[in-house]
Amino acid sequence: MLKQNPINSIKKLVYRRPAIKEAIHETTSGGVVYRINPKTKDLEILLIKDAKGRWTIPKGHVEPGEEHGATAEREITEETGLKDIEAQVWLGKVNFQYRREQSLVLMTMHIWLVHALNDTNALNPEEWLTGIKWFKAMDAIDKIAYEDITKLVLIGMKKIREGKV
Repeated sequence: MLKQNPINSIKKLVYRRPAIKEAIHETTSGGVVYRINPKTKDLEILLIKDAKGRWTIPKGHVEPGEEHGATAEREITEETGLKDIEAQVWLGKVNFQYRREQSLVLMTMHIWLVHALNDTNALNPEEWLTGIKWFKAMDAIDKIAYEDITKLVLIGMKKIREGKV
């Protein structure tokens, strides 16, 4: 009787993803949405909690021919329900990559500083979101799951503080 090779037993347990066949570039745009709380006068940042339970900013894909600032406003309205908003200043972009099936997605995300005006409590989040909340600015910094976005939030807070919006 032949002895079974233990390596073959392990190979059966290891899942090997198929090779990447293409690299695709996608562009998104979103916003660091802020308000001055009418009661407390605190600077607050609106965060959403994504389907994986991570706090982040609202953002989405740029449509063909759409300007990045317009995309940020559209996506914020779609995801949060806020209608009276104004993209004020471009804060920067974040580049990252991830795998989607057999594609390598090269993502560029443009981030704007967006002022929420008037009824900022009229939130109507999309169903896929697991949370949405206004946070005091420094609390928002602690909640955001992505370091590059956190850096851009800090840049936005500095622009607000210096009156450059």
